[in-house]
Amino acid sequence: MLTKFAKKARHGFTLVEIMIVVLIIGILLAIAVPNFLRARESSRAKACVSNLKQIEAAKEQWAMDTKAATTATPTFADLVGPTKYIKSTPVCPSNGTYTVNDMSTDPVCSIGDNGTATDAYDDHILP
Repeated sequence: MLTKFAKKARHGFTLVEIMIVVLIIGILLAIAVPNFLRARESSRAKACVSNLKQIEAAKEQWAMDTKAATTATPTFADLVGPTKYIKSTPVCPSNGTYTVNDMSTDPVCSIGDNGTATDAYDDHILP
């Protein structure tokens, strides 16, 4: 027997429940997005430092092979090529450009200190 006060079957979600879910998703995004951006830039900076180390090693090998003085300045043409010290030209992942410099000076990236340093590896400079 059905009575007047029989329970109605509930279909779907209420507006309050949907708003709570949207609020929770918004809070999670507010936490996750800045951390993702920071991690991405840190990864790019570490890749750039790795490229700078590769350029420095190629410069040292070039200097030993050519018996160059400490004032000698190799070019990318001296260092990069299929039969040279670096197979292909390194590219900064943050669109910086590399300068080789002379033997007594480290190679540099045009971005350099990007102001996000929490340690030496967060910038586009050799430690």
